[in-house]
Order: sequence, then C-alpha cells, then structure tokens
Amino acid sequence: MARNTRVRVKAKRHADDAKPERISLYDEVTAKIIGQLEEGRFPWVQPWASSHAAMVDGALAPSLPRNALTARSYSGVNILILWGAAIERGFPSQSWITFKQALDAGGNVRKGEKGATVVYADRFTPEAEKEKARETGEDAKSVAFLKRFTVFNVAQCEGLRPGLAAEPAPLPERQIVPLAEDVIAASGVKFRVGGDKAFYMPSQDVVQVPPQLAFYEQINYYRTCLHELTHATGHPSRLGRNLKNGFGSKDYAREELIAEMGSAFLCAALGIVPTVRHADYIGSWLEVLREDNRAIFRAAGAASKAAEWLLTRHREAQAAIADVQEQARAIEPERRAA
Repeated sequence: MARNTRVRVKAKRHADDAKPERISLYDEVTAKIIGQLEEGRFPWVQPWASSHAAMVDGALAPSLPRNALTARSYSGVNILILWGAAIERGFPSQSWITFKQALDAGGNVRKGEKGATVVYADRFTPEAEKEKARETGEDAKSVAFLKRFTVFNVAQCEGLRPGLAAEPAPLPERQIVPLAEDVIAASGVKFRVGGDKAFYMPSQDVVQVPPQLAFYEQINYYRTCLHELTHATGHPSRLGRNLKNGFGSKDYAREELIAEMGSAFLCAALGIVPTVRHADYIGSWLEVLREDNRAIFRAAGAASKAAEWLLTRHREAQAAIADVQEQARAIEPERRAA
C-alpha cells in the first residue's frame, strides 16, 4: 500500500511540474511580444520594416514561414515567432526545419547553432474523464496542452538536398493587384466602394472602402480591403467570432488585433509587404495582452484561420476556372470539326 501511495504522489508531482512549464511558455511568448509592442515594433510587420545587413535587398521577401521539408506554412502565433527570429538573426529565408528533418534531408544543423522555439497546441482526454463519460453517458472533457519544439532556419544548416528550401519567386508588381482582386472576389463578401472611411458592417455583412484614388499608394487600397475582409470572416455564416463589441472595449481591441494580423498574413501569402493599419490601437492591445497571457495565442490563431478561410476560397475559385477552361479546350476540336 505504501508503494502505491508513493507512486500516486510521484504522479501528482509530475503533473504539477508540467503545469508551470505550460504556463511559463504562454508567459514567455506573450512577454516577448509585449516588449516588441512597447518598443513600437509590430511582430506581424517587422520582418519587412528593417534594413538588416544580412537581408536580401534590405528585407525578407514577404511570405509566410514554412517547413522546408513538408512545404507547409506555419500558422497562428508561430508566424509571429518565426518572423521575429528571422529578423533578429538576419536570416534571408522563411524556411525552417527540425534537427531530425535536416538529417532526413541529407544534411545537418551546423554545430553550435541555436534554434527557435515554436509551439504546438492540442487537447487530450484524461483516463479519468473517459471513465466518467462511460459511467454517465456524458461527453468526456478534454484538457488543452501546449508543447514546445525547436526548429532551425535553413541558413543554419548545411548539406541539405538541392531545391529543398527554394524561396517562392517574388511576384512582379503588376501581378500583385489582380491577385488581391481575385481574393476579394472569391470571398463572396459584398463590397461597396465610396466615402472616406473603411469599415465592415456586420449587420449588413458588407465591407465599405474608399476609392483607390483616396489612397496615396494604390497598394494601400488592397491592404485595407484585406484588413476589412478579415473582419468579415467573423460573420456567423463564416467563422463566427464575436463582432458585437463597442468601440474602445477590450473585445473591440481583440477583434482589431485579429484583423491586423490576419491582413498581415494575407499580404505575406500574396507577396504584398504588410503594414500596420491601426497603430493607434497599440495601447488597448497592450492592455489585453498584459492581463491575459493567452490572448496573443487566441488572436494569432483566429487571424490564421481567417486568412486560410479566404485563401481556400481563392484556391477553390481558381480551380473552378481551370476546370471550365479545360472543358472548353476539350470541346474546341469538336467545334472546329463541326
């Protein structure tokens, strides 16, 4: 019996030991982002706001950080973490890889290199909850957990197989605007162009933006459209976020933070350099982050989902167009023969 007691005590200690690690990870990431904001640096635009000597042409090419081996883009708060790591250490690439993946790719991480810590959020169901669910017939309650792991920029590796970390070719300036137009059209969100203010009206599910001529730089029209489109993804018919928030409230600040990051993620995915649209909200953002060490995780996660929702609609629209064109090409010989 004494031995079983010791086992139970030891197990409880391990559980208690794990809890502070999860909490400290939230604190660690949040504190870093708060520090950047306090210095006037915005982690969702800073990779392109620097003239670091090691950057190509003075800046990273706008794109989302991705895994060099799987080509999958990172999401949520990991985008902010890796963008920040790239600019702090002067990496010219947005491609990252784990230590093991570097070996699998025929190379290795150079000795002495320090990686960047990214996070993985998931949920698990304790055995006690499963047993309770079996007894009561109710749904078992799951517990959220956060796990950290380390990735290295491909610039920290050697011997990787050719073509593994190829950077996406930058879009010519003339293609950026049509691409943004395609994303806007594919969203299905109603747009009104006019007036002197940009906003999203949830009650009518409509985005309104000033005409392009009202912007000093034409590309700012599209940055603004993407910001408002991110708001529109919160409509109940889409991702269903809380959009009933009064100006100046903390919920309002949270939604603006989502739209800021969502717009930045979209811009980067489309090859457009992100900018800060509402820097005057920095005080309210800091207030939200200081009182909740998970706020930036939630906001970045929501922003990533919003961007992916819009990009998925764009991919589906492009695929549909390609199908129609293929069908037209297939019947063209028959038409000519007739």
